[in-house]
Amino acid sequence: MTAELITFLLLGALAGGFINGLSGTGTALFALGFYLVVLDPVTAVAIVSLMSVVAGFQGLWVVRTAIFDNPKRLLRFVLPGLVGVPVGVWLLAGLDATILRYGVAAFLIIYGAYFSFRAVLPAFERPTPVVDSCVGGLGGVLGGATGMSGALPSIWMSLRPWTKFETRAVLQPFNMVMLMTTIGLLFSQGAYDADAVRAILITVPTGLVAAQVGIAVFKRLTNTGFRRLLIGLNFVMGIGILISELTKVG
Repeated sequence: MTAELITFLLLGALAGGFINGLSGTGTALFALGFYLVVLDPVTAVAIVSLMSVVAGFQGLWVVRTAIFDNPKRLLRFVLPGLVGVPVGVWLLAGLDATILRYGVAAFLIIYGAYFSFRAVLPAFERPTPVVDSCVGGLGGVLGGATGMSGALPSIWMSLRPWTKFETRAVLQPFNMVMLMTTIGLLFSQGAYDADAVRAILITVPTGLVAAQVGIAVFKRLTNTGFRRLLIGLNFVMGIGILISELTKVG
């Protein structure tokens, strides 16, 4: 391994691990920017997916009580999401993924910019099991078609008046299940070769340490502060997706 490769792997692991510990989502956005400089796209996605899942177990431990307090809420998102992933993969053959990503990016930017500057956030307090299931299913479809499974769930959860532990108890397990599905598909395609394993030996330990720092910051956030963090991350994700697509076009 070259010094350049190791440097970019470490930087990506630090950025991705920290945001994983802080919010439970957005890992790929912050890590792939570094990984794609020195790795091919398939290997980069394979590495960041595995790092996200391994580091994510630390976040699950932090919110374990909230998960077991309301497992039905989590299942309302996860089960439709699992159904949605293969649907998204199937639709990918007939969809223009680039146009879809542009649309999602525009929505994230408008949504994030609008709600970031509102003094009072909206709060959907009543139970919405049907909407929850639809959001989970659509998140799975987007994950299969574009790799953005967490976009819609994070938007919806940022509008719910749940505590930060309740929100993360749904968002992080949802993302991890979708990522584990991705890992299985990539493994079957031979993505985890010797080069990927060597990179993983660097990124996973670094990501684990960085996630602990993120978790420490998460514990200091207020419930409203965490909701605003998710909204801000959606805005940043929208900008990141837009830049990546414009770069491809250029």
